[in-house]
Amino acid sequence: MAARPAKPPAAPPPATTQTGPATATPPTDASAPDLVRWAADRFGDALVMSSSFGAQSAVLLHLVTRITPDIPVILADTGYLFPETYRFADDLRQRLGLNLVVTAPAMTPARLEATHGRLWTQGAEGLSRYHQIMKVAPLNQELERLGARAWIAGLRRSQGGSRSGLQPTETQDGRLKVHPLWNWSRADVGKYMAEHELPYHPLVERGYASIGDTHSTRPISADEGEREGRFNGFAEECGLHVPRTSGENDSLESAGI
Repeated sequence: MAARPAKPPAAPPPATTQTGPATATPPTDASAPDLVRWAADRFGDALVMSSSFGAQSAVLLHLVTRITPDIPVILADTGYLFPETYRFADDLRQRLGLNLVVTAPAMTPARLEATHGRLWTQGAEGLSRYHQIMKVAPLNQELERLGARAWIAGLRRSQGGSRSGLQPTETQDGRLKVHPLWNWSRADVGKYMAEHELPYHPLVERGYASIGDTHSTRPISADEGEREGRFNGFAEECGLHVPRTSGENDSLESAGI
């Protein structure tokens, strides 16, 4: 009796890191952990996250690293962060075992002020240029270096302003932005922090609700929104989380910023 032909070997499982455009979307009813798992499964090593190590940053850092512990966590260090922020970042790095990646601009604060002045005092245009030089360009370079195709960020609709229409996933500069906390309220954040005994940024107890650079951050009053203490009234965002068209990107590059 003739031997039966051997079965062909099984096809290998599909790779988790995508090589094509990041266009797929997660389930519409996905919870915050579900969104993180979906992104980790789909993008693998091409998934990163950013953190400002601000008021409630411990929430997303804890939630994400429980699911994907080795994810690169990018901090854009302008050289103008509060001393408390640097210490807070070190504390969370040790507490959560973070794979922390710190970016720095090509221009030091001293050189920036010597050649451009204090850009953050020069109206909306000056502040935008400051953000491009000190935050956006260094972060984009790091995203390229890491081969990032998807990027987790801690934006929430309840923060108001330009974030009020936030979606769970959006596209920015050809990458998929994933917002696990997109529909969380401030109360949801507080509940998670209490349940997991996570620390707030030390400046929260002094009235700061959103914390960035020393020169563009102030405490807020009881009747102000979370982000109204930022950017001296010149802007709502620092440029890291504002989707741009290819034409806008080209314009920024040609201007050297």
